Amino acid sequence: MVSDPQRDPALAQVLEQFAFPATLLGAVRYGQGHINDTFCVLCQPREGDCIHFILQGLSSTAFPHPEELMENFVGITGYLRRKIQENGGDPARETLRHRKTRDGRDFYRDSQGKVWRVMDFIENTDCYQSATPALFEASARAFGRFQYLLRDYPAQTLHETIARFHDTEDRFQKFVAALEADRLGRAGEIPGEIRFVLDRKADCSVALDALRSGKLPLRVTHNDTKLNNILIDRKSQEGICVIDLDTTMPGLAINDFGDSIRFGANHAREDERDLSKVNFDIGLYDAYTRGFLEGARGSLTPAELEYLPWGARLMTLECGIRFLTDYLEGDSYFHIQYPDQNLCRARTQFKLVSDMEKQFADMATVVARYAK
Repeated sequence: MVSDPQRDPALAQVLEQFAFPATLLGAVRYGQGHINDTFCVLCQPREGDCIHFILQGLSSTAFPHPEELMENFVGITGYLRRKIQENGGDPARETLRHRKTRDGRDFYRDSQGKVWRVMDFIENTDCYQSATPALFEASARAFGRFQYLLRDYPAQTLHETIARFHDTEDRFQKFVAALEADRLGRAGEIPGEIRFVLDRKADCSVALDALRSGKLPLRVTHNDTKLNNILIDRKSQEGICVIDLDTTMPGLAINDFGDSIRFGANHAREDERDLSKVNFDIGLYDAYTRGFLEGARGSLTPAELEYLPWGARLMTLECGIRFLTDYLEGDSYFHIQYPDQNLCRARTQFKLVSDMEKQFADMATVVARYAK
């Protein structure tokens, strides 16, 4: 249902801050995101079809420094527009673009301190929640191309919008602290899961040690590389635009690759109880690797190529550790629908890690095949 700004004074106040190029009709809640408040704004020109825009109110809980997030967003999208144009692409469809406020600012801060932004709506695209193999590979090309276009962007100039987000050592230490506190007395019921994490303490330092030694370079990374953060062109069925750039910050390219594999190279639900249904699919890994390296166009270093399988293992392990930590702490971070859902989630991630460990040599072989 379209919201009438005249009947929603708070929304009307926000919309009034932006100069839309046609008559404002209203706004409707949009998308399936759970972090920001997102609306599709409808405007009617004198002639022709409605024009759409995206209005977003940023979550101050998830992003305590939204002005830093917006500084990242403006710098990255401006850079991407230039690079896309240099490569013969269409910046209006291949990256996000924000609209300034009436007084020339990049965002509006309301009386409650909430930051709002308006972005152009990219027409004739879809956002998918589940993947076919073809869509999974299309998303890989898009995320690989994201790396390629931003290969020379000075990552160290970006703000860290969520502190220590993919710091696997820190995630391990938080798990140990939750285990030692065991305030709900749950640790005694899960000795196998606890041992699984403790036995992989050294793994948690593999990528970070490579970064500290200079073996892996610091990159601009998206940090939430799921299929639903790619806009798929309806006609070509190719991924044309990477969206949801709020977690884009300095990081490791292998983590972006690995998070996609964790999410997409498995056919089971994230909280599947029957672990016999949870299996790492090397075929989907092959398809994603092919697409990602095609999109990256040789921009990854030999060391990054070598560590791509580690990216998949570590992002899956890290996610499992986070689920298990939250379970021990009382399910205060991840939303749950039933009491042991976070434990079930952790178990699926650990099963995928085990599968990857068994197929690790094959994973490296796949990378070598497409890196040539």
